[in-house]
Amino acid sequence: MLLLAHVIIALSGLVSSTYAVIDPSVSKLRISYGLVLATIASGTVLVISTHAKLLSACITGLVYIGVALSLILSAQHRLVTDKIKRQD
Repeated sequence: MLLLAHVIIALSGLVSSTYAVIDPSVSKLRISYGLVLATIASGTVLVISTHAKLLSACITGLVYIGVALSLILSAQHRLVTDKIKRQD
């Protein structure tokens, strides 16, 4: 059950981060942060409880974090750029 929740949270995090890039807002970024943190937390619990191979779990987790954070950073950049354009 935790594995299914972990996968759903991770996919939701990627969808949320992608949506934040398309239409950036502070609330969408906060949701994306929360989903990424929830994914890390549930992944940690899964690794500990199932005694999974740490190396493969960490590599997969790092790839996920890299993709999600690059989307979040892109959304932040777009949000700041939009705010600066509105001030001009």
